[in-house]
Amino acid sequence: MHDADGLITQIATYWNHCIHDLEMTEQPVGSLEFFDDLHEYRFDKLRYLPQVVDFAGYRGQRLLEVGCGIGTDLLRFAQGGASVTGIDLSAQAIELAKINFFLHEVSQTPSLQVQNGEALTFEDDTFDVVYAHGVLQYTADPRRMIAECRRVLKPGGHAIFMVYNRFSWLQALSKVMGVGLEHADAPVLRLFSIRQFRRMLNRFPKTTIVPERFPVRSRLHKGWKGALYNEIFVKAFTVVPRTLIRPLGWHLMAFCRK
Repeated sequence: MHDADGLITQIATYWNHCIHDLEMTEQPVGSLEFFDDLHEYRFDKLRYLPQVVDFAGYRGQRLLEVGCGIGTDLLRFAQGGASVTGIDLSAQAIELAKINFFLHEVSQTPSLQVQNGEALTFEDDTFDVVYAHGVLQYTADPRRMIAECRRVLKPGGHAIFMVYNRFSWLQALSKVMGVGLEHADAPVLRLFSIRQFRRMLNRFPKTTIVPERFPVRSRLHKGWKGALYNEIFVKAFTVVPRTLIRPLGWHLMAFCRK
């Protein structure tokens, strides 16, 4: 077992050496084309995201993204008029996020900082919105991170979280096909049931959990497994009524009100 600080250090080291979805571009790291390739791939893979998160709906509000990575989602919030702050354990991610914002000529200057989301330096009741998409499953203590997000959120503010679903189509497919999950080698990778996720969020007076991310064609996996997935599994999945498969979505989106 590792102490919390030691585990946080391991997590930071891992993500400093890992740019998410890097294999989806051949452009030089840090170039405009590099960022645009990764932006395009993210919103192709996560087609649901702009449908459930109104990136342009927070104009004039203070928004914090915990685990902002290279700033893909944060940039959208900024382009929608939010006053944005992004934090990440990875110094490399923060440097790339700064370049990303500079190259896309966003009118506002974002606050981008290397910070631990489990020990935020911000005062209580600072932000109107806190966003953490795909972060809780990789941190040392997800409950502590949620508590910190809630602490810095203003009364009446909104928090948006995403975790991976323990009982999902992708988890089952991974086991059947013998294909590991992305970042399975990370120091921490947790999956949550809807019940577990709701329990972690129980200090928010109002929470709605929506299972999302259903199969779309993959550019990541090649060979016969990729062909089987794209040509048979994805097509078969689209004919199943969504009401039947919705609880099996790979991403559990939580929309909370403080």
